Amino acid sequence: MEAPLLETLLVLVGLIVLAIPVTIIVLLVGQARLRGRVEQLEARIATLSQRPGAEDQLPIPETPAPQKPTEKVQVKPAPWSPPKVQRAEDPQVKSAPEPKEPSSAIVFRPERIAALGAWLRENWFYVVSALSLALAGIFLVQYGAENGFLPPAARVAAALAFGIVLIVAGEFVRRKFGDDETSATAYLPSVFSGAGLVTLFGGILSARQLYDLIDAETALAGMVAVALVGLALGWFHGPLLAAIGLIGAFAAPFAIGGSSDDPTWLYGYFFVIAVLGLGIDTVRRWAWISVLTLFGAYSASLLVVLSSPLTEPGYLTCVAALALIATATPVRRIWPDHTGPMISEMLKRSKGAPWPEFPTRIAAGAIAASSAILSLHWADSAGEFWLGVCLLSGLTVALILWAKNARALQDVAVLPALGLIWFVLIHGLDNGAVMRSFLDTYAETAEADYPMVITLLVALGTLVSILAAWRSFAAKSYPVVWAGAAVLFAPAMAIALEVGWKPAHVIGAYPWALHAIALGIFMVGLAERFARVDGENRMRPALATLSALSCLAFACVIVLSSAALTIALVATIVVAAALDRKFTLPPMSWFIWAGVFTVTLRLVLNPGLDWANSAPVPEMTLVYAAATAGFLAAWWLLKPLYRPVAALLLESAAWATGGILLSLLLLRWLEKFGEGGADYSHWGLGLLSVIWLLLAYAQVQRFALGGKLNYVRYLLAVFFAGHGVLRLTQALTDANPLINPFADPVLGPPVLNTLAIAYLLPALAMGLSAWRITSMPSRLKQASYGLAGVLTAFWLGLTIRHMWQGAGGMYEGNGVTQPELYTYTMTLLVIGAVLFYQSLARGSDLMRKAGLAVIGLAVAKVFMIDIAGLGGLIRVFSLLALGLALAGLAWLNRWAKMRHSPQGAEPLDH
Repeated sequence: MEAPLLETLLVLVGLIVLAIPVTIIVLLVGQARLRGRVEQLEARIATLSQRPGAEDQLPIPETPAPQKPTEKVQVKPAPWSPPKVQRAEDPQVKSAPEPKEPSSAIVFRPERIAALGAWLRENWFYVVSALSLALAGIFLVQYGAENGFLPPAARVAAALAFGIVLIVAGEFVRRKFGDDETSATAYLPSVFSGAGLVTLFGGILSARQLYDLIDAETALAGMVAVALVGLALGWFHGPLLAAIGLIGAFAAPFAIGGSSDDPTWLYGYFFVIAVLGLGIDTVRRWAWISVLTLFGAYSASLLVVLSSPLTEPGYLTCVAALALIATATPVRRIWPDHTGPMISEMLKRSKGAPWPEFPTRIAAGAIAASSAILSLHWADSAGEFWLGVCLLSGLTVALILWAKNARALQDVAVLPALGLIWFVLIHGLDNGAVMRSFLDTYAETAEADYPMVITLLVALGTLVSILAAWRSFAAKSYPVVWAGAAVLFAPAMAIALEVGWKPAHVIGAYPWALHAIALGIFMVGLAERFARVDGENRMRPALATLSALSCLAFACVIVLSSAALTIALVATIVVAAALDRKFTLPPMSWFIWAGVFTVTLRLVLNPGLDWANSAPVPEMTLVYAAATAGFLAAWWLLKPLYRPVAALLLESAAWATGGILLSLLLLRWLEKFGEGGADYSHWGLGLLSVIWLLLAYAQVQRFALGGKLNYVRYLLAVFFAGHGVLRLTQALTDANPLINPFADPVLGPPVLNTLAIAYLLPALAMGLSAWRITSMPSRLKQASYGLAGVLTAFWLGLTIRHMWQGAGGMYEGNGVTQPELYTYTMTLLVIGAVLFYQSLARGSDLMRKAGLAVIGLAVAKVFMIDIAGLGGLIRVFSLLALGLALAGLAWLNRWAKMRHSPQGAEPLDH
């Protein structure tokens, strides 16, 4: 007897608990009706008080008089509908200009968020009521399961019956009293119907998840039926029903609890709920309901996969499907036709230009989220890898073919395409399951079947390129962009495989190179088709031709040795220039720019100068000579065309590479005689400084190109010049035979020796570069000439010492002989005289001052050093030479003035 009594008491308690929110709602309805009647009475009183003689009028009749439009009762709007301002209809009253509202393109604007907060503060009891009713239905089933009341089927039936009762109650209130914001029963139908939908979803989930009464297919069918009911209700009710139903439906599986060996079917449930939310919003256009729907679907799916990692294939399929329905549902089209601007066009949006429409933004956001999830997930097995590849490829193909009429979605097709390349690359770099299987192909036997994974992925990339080319042919806007996608995607996939998978290590270099050659052949065919269609507009054929050349260069990278690869790259530069000259293809300059950069990188850094210093001399000479000749040939081919960028790049590269070649030949030749080599001898360091200085001046010559890349050129010029100055400083200090007695000796006869290579050659490199580069900044030109002069003077002094002292007496501790000292004086006088004469001949005041400075230095040397250091006839000849030289220079100066001045020379005693 006690058990039935206890059950009866518990049922009564449950009914009381369920009656509490109903009672609250009834009281709220009564209060709302009373408030409405009071507002009507106040409005009537205000109307009567404005009429003349209102105090003599009769009491208020039962039938209220119509109110003026300007005095209509204002109802506080909900956060999802902007307030409607009632305007006076009197034409004599001039209304104030309406303030400019923020763009409607933004869904979650600050004023909407503020309105939502205000609405919740005033109407929070509706939210609590809906939550209470929904939880009542869910806990009814859960409590019965925990305490064993009623059989499982009866519990589920009770929950479903409770949900139906709530929906019927909501419909009754809506039809009887209304659901708009001016009605006293506003929001109540949405509260009842929303809670009823959540209860129905909870009942079906319980039948599957708690009691296993139905299979997954039946559960999904039931959810689809409930979703259809919710869809119909959402079209007639306000957004509160949609919000309550969506939030409750997404939270229901986690509130019910239970366990399942395979919860994959929940992804289907979340997908159905997403269709429900998007289906409601596609008619009502509240926008934020769509955002709430997708946020809930992605979040709930993520929670399920985090709790059950084995369901990852279902999760990936679900997020891919969410991107598709987010694309099609908002525009209500099987074939999407999104119009308006694209998301990428907002990067250069002018003031006042329209924003992308909401369907475009919601589709772009969903595609971006799904692409990121699919490309960043870790494939635990080969099946997951191929599923990820298929889903990303499917999204890419869908956006190319299925969304061909959606102009506003053209740019988002790049998201899954890039995600596919990234997914393939990372799977190889992280040594994924398919990658490990590929590497182990021939581990056990060399007779194993050829692994098709690489070929399949390259073929997949080619398919996407073919479809992008088709879009380029059919596109009315951005056909060149689609052509660029077509010529880039397949080679990009091949490069990702090369970087991440290293196919040549498994299938061999030549079979892998054949894939690149096949891509090159495909690009040649694509170039022919573009050329046939475009006529004189050759941008698309040029892009395809660039891609074909790049594929051939890629094949060369795979199979050729280091030297052969550099020569092959130079050959592609020449071919690009020849194609530009033959068919007038300006984009070939892009390939030439990339080719010059790549070849220079190979000549200097990788394999670079280290390889050049150790490789056989004939091979090294062939590589650098071929590069120099190739640059000159390409420059000559482009000479009749107006290609300033390419021409300047080729010219500067030819000068730099030619100088590097001569320096390397001298270096390799001198290494046969000296022991110091390139790193320790004065001549080796001088030659290295020449190489780096030539590279720096090549960048200086390219300053004339301008643009933002000039900042990179500045950095490169500083980097190369810093290396050159460092090597030259080492040659002037540590490796200088004048300062260091243990430095490598000077090799060669006087004048034509290693001193000229170490010091005169860098001076000539700086001076000739400053003279050749007419666009060089004046300060840099003057600094180059000054450093070249100082180095030349230093070389001349060391040469004089070597001539009198020999290689063994170069160290300054050996002192200075009298003939050497006299030679310094005579050299200074000769140099000063030459400068002075040239200043008169050219009318250069700067050269005249330089000549006078050198002569003054010679005079100071004679009187301060030679008189004390020289002896005998050498001292006499030194003073005699100085006197005669000064007399001759004075006569020359007076003669030049008399010849060029309109007046004669002034006498001494004027």
